[in-house]
Order: sequence, then C-alpha cells, then structure tokens
Amino acid sequence: QVQLVESGGGLVQAGGSLRLSCAASGRTFSTFAMGWFRQAPGKEREFVAAFRWSTASAYYADFPKGRFTISRDNAKKTVYLQMNSLKPEDTAVYYCAARNSPSGDYYNPTLYSFWGQGTQVTVSS
Repeated sequence: QVQLVESGGGLVQAGGSLRLSCAASGRTFSTFAMGWFRQAPGKEREFVAAFRWSTASAYYADFPKGRFTISRDNAKKTVYLQMNSLKPEDTAVYYCAARNSPSGDYYNPTLYSFWGQGTQVTVSS
C-alpha cells in the first residue's frame, strides 16, 4: 500500500499562485508514476499532470500548460504542483494519485491505485 498526503490548497485571488505538495509513504518502491487530478462540483475528475518516476518525465493536460509545473523531490518522495496565473475555473478539489502499472495513458484515473484525500483550491475573481 501507498499512502498519499496532500497539502498546500487554499484561497487565492485570480492571477495568484499556489504550490500543492503530495508526500508518499509505504511501499513506494513500485511506484511508476504520480499524478494530480482535480474535480470541480458537478464535474468529472480530470487529469492535470503526471510525473513518471524512473525517467523524470512530466505530462500535462492541455489546459494547465504554461501555468502549472509538476516536479518531485525524490529523497522526500514528494511530488509538487506549482500553479501560477490561477483562474476562477481552476477552483476544484485537487487529488494526488499514484500508480504502479506502466500500461495505459496518464490521463485515465482508473489506472491509479492510490489516492490522497484531496485539497481544496479556490480561486476568487
């Protein structure tokens, strides 16, 4: 099992920045990738970004490109999501997720086996 704990959410004005953190613990040696998803009220959970552990490669959905950056601290087993130029439509609960399977694309939430509890991000206009 892998445990994931997110932090860093909060309330910010449009144009502002937040950095989310996701600390992993437990059986992390099998982790293939970690990602961030978000879910706004009444909407489906959507992919934001993912980080492939072995190659240090980052993958993004179209909407956050140029605004969000995913990164990691390998020693701390922590993944970060730096969010800049935030917009009101970025308001959502942000979830950290981890997967052991190398098969399939990064966008599919069903391929992630472990999830954090979520952290609320609210962007005011």
